[in-house]
Amino acid sequence: MQNLPEIPLSDYQYELPDERIARFPLEPRDTSKLLVYKNGSIQHERFYDLPQFLPSTTFLVFNNTKVIPARVFFRKPTGATIEVFLLHPEAPTRIINDIMQQTQSCVWSCMVGNKKRWKADEKLSIECEVQGGKCSIEARLIDYDKNWVQFSWTPGFYFADVIRALGEIPLPPYLGRHADAHDADTYQTVYSKVEGAVAAPTAGLHFTQKVFQQLSEKGVTHDFVTLHVGAGTFQPVKVQNVVEHTMHSEQVVFTKSFIVQLLSKIQDVVVVGTTSMRSLESLYWIGNKLLNSSLEKRDDGEHFFIEKLTPYQQYESTHTAIEALEAILEYMTAHQLEELVGETEIMIFPGYEFKICKGLITNYHQPGSTLMLLVAAFVGPQWRTVYQEAMTNDYRFLSYGDSSLLWRAD
Repeated sequence: MQNLPEIPLSDYQYELPDERIARFPLEPRDTSKLLVYKNGSIQHERFYDLPQFLPSTTFLVFNNTKVIPARVFFRKPTGATIEVFLLHPEAPTRIINDIMQQTQSCVWSCMVGNKKRWKADEKLSIECEVQGGKCSIEARLIDYDKNWVQFSWTPGFYFADVIRALGEIPLPPYLGRHADAHDADTYQTVYSKVEGAVAAPTAGLHFTQKVFQQLSEKGVTHDFVTLHVGAGTFQPVKVQNVVEHTMHSEQVVFTKSFIVQLLSKIQDVVVVGTTSMRSLESLYWIGNKLLNSSLEKRDDGEHFFIEKLTPYQQYESTHTAIEALEAILEYMTAHQLEELVGETEIMIFPGYEFKICKGLITNYHQPGSTLMLLVAAFVGPQWRTVYQEAMTNDYRFLSYGDSSLLWRAD
């Protein structure tokens, strides 16, 4: 491990007035403001102007995860309400795509509200309509210390359909409100597909089919990764030296066809959102670890883990992005894999050397957050100028806020 310098949290704070937090989205989606930053120059546009600022050779990478209604409320016979917030599946598999296809029972790690009113192994039940049929759902707190909750339901229904009928979309805590009927649509990207996230990849919320059509007409290509955004993305940094922050882990899925296309467009990658950036930079480190024979594999299949400080370790050699991606393809071919599934808790902070991403489309993030650190690492010290410009020009901040196109610091 390298001797990492101390990175003071105070260096990545800024004043965010409450009235600048966007609590509801704009309609249409693509009418939000767009700040374009490149080589110290800033322009103020609208998001529907985005295609003008991307070269025709650009390869856009999106995160196609879909937010699940992860907040579930059970009422006890005494009248007490227990809130169960799904975080991550634990059994019979930790792979989110597979857990959503379970048809009778599964176990999730959860946050539990009003937990003191729920005895260990006590059954809570509720009935609802799923896909036109009656379904009875039970929940048991099977591990009190770990907050592991077992869900059991009438056999024959997919868990994805059960949770869709039962739960509520979990909005970010800083919005200070519960989801309403509109959020079920507006808090999803128009290209969301793979259910499993508990928070939206919000940079993609601005895209419309009209913007996609304009990008296609220009020759801009795109593809998708899947990173299931976890609640840990909102976890505040509470330590003064940000390197000591306990980083959250998120599951990521790459298809073989995506990696092939990425290799062919490696010089022109622009990512949509910090989750797409975390995915691609983690993908590089999977390849680099394969080449250095130091990749850890978990017990549940081809399921790889990138630790928080993986990029800052000492390696015999570090490889180019092309070498890393070719090593992954070789591995997938040898093991007859069409998908690579892993977990990443990579932490990107100033000093990180980006391996794949050249441009970033993103919203405006909470002061002193891990996402703020990532943006500062990508743009350099000019991040303060970008944020001050956004503040001065009445941009809306956070998940439902306005957007930016940021090019990597030279």
